[in-house]
Amino acid sequence: MNIPNPSRRRALLLAGAAAFSFCTAATAQTYPSKPVRVIVAFTAGGTTDILARAVTQKLSEKLGQPFVIDNKPGAGGNIGTEMAVRAAPDGYTLIVNSVGPMAVNQTLYKSLPYDPLKDLVPIVQIADVPNVLVVHPSVPAKTLAQFIEYAKARPGKLSYGSTGVGTSSHLSSYMLGQRSGMDTVHVPYKGANVLNDLLAGRLQFMFATVPSVIQHIRAGKLRALAVSSEGPSRSLPGVPTVAEKGFPGFSAGSWFGFFAPKGTPASVIQLVNKTVNDVLPSLQEQMVREGADPVGGTPEQFGQFAQREHEKWKAIVRDSGASID
Repeated sequence: MNIPNPSRRRALLLAGAAAFSFCTAATAQTYPSKPVRVIVAFTAGGTTDILARAVTQKLSEKLGQPFVIDNKPGAGGNIGTEMAVRAAPDGYTLIVNSVGPMAVNQTLYKSLPYDPLKDLVPIVQIADVPNVLVVHPSVPAKTLAQFIEYAKARPGKLSYGSTGVGTSSHLSSYMLGQRSGMDTVHVPYKGANVLNDLLAGRLQFMFATVPSVIQHIRAGKLRALAVSSEGPSRSLPGVPTVAEKGFPGFSAGSWFGFFAPKGTPASVIQLVNKTVNDVLPSLQEQMVREGADPVGGTPEQFGQFAQREHEKWKAIVRDSGASID
């Protein structure tokens, strides 16, 4: 076997490093050279889909290639998430995902064939979207305190809807009931159909994402009592937080951001991160009007945030007893 001398070996290593650097730089310069598929693990028209479409339109304009939304709903977001996990890590499949598939479902579902926080890499957080506690106008309460008093005087009589067992809307109501002593009935739905029954008065209240109900609040069809975020929502000025109304530490909002399959080139992650951060200011007015608070930041910040959310929701899901086979 012909073993090169030390000088020759160093030269080969330097040449290899240079070639790797060149390839990385070339990827950054040429990406994207064809359309990019952006998976959304939920139906068209939902909060994840609306935010993804707003941002991908700007990405298409800035980077000169279509960023095409591909809705793959089902199993609480697990179907679309697994598709992203299994996709080639070449930068041409990304996913805009949310708190459920990334931070809740690992604990909620008895067995997932992947680990979203290990098999997907964070790119950038798009937005925080608080949940808002809304009641049907037939409920006389005008404040959170009045609502809790009203509910506690009617144990087992009030029903709340959610977009499914173990979703943020379900667990937000569970947390409030646990901490306030309310005895209410959970009625899970598949997706956004819950709003129809809430608007019709067949349900009395729910925690819903602000974008899904903000127009109904403005029209007087629903009454907003409190938001579930740590701080006030720019989209609903004047609506207090649950935390400031007697439940310190109460935080149960939703969030959304870009992820990529593990192994996606760092140059792609950096380019998409930078471009999203560049375009978010131009979307701020629209996003706040529709119920979302733009975030941005680095991949590292987003990854650390997602890990903290996983730990928080793991404890809440286990305490609630929620489970899906």
